[in-house]
Amino acid sequence: MHVHVASSEGETKFWLEPEIVLAKNYRYTTKRISSISRIIQEHHNEFVQAWRFHFGD
Repeated sequence: MHVHVASSEGETKFWLEPEIVLAKNYRYTTKRISSISRIIQEHHNEFVQAWRFHFGD
């Protein structure tokens, strides 16, 4: 289970389970990755629920 984040600044992929881990990063700064990671941590349950709703268990 993972989430992609993309913008004009770059693109990244984070694994959501079994724990939140940066999988790939293209052009985002370390500071921006930290910010994205915090957002993912804050909304982890919502991402997991949306994934399961869309793709199933």
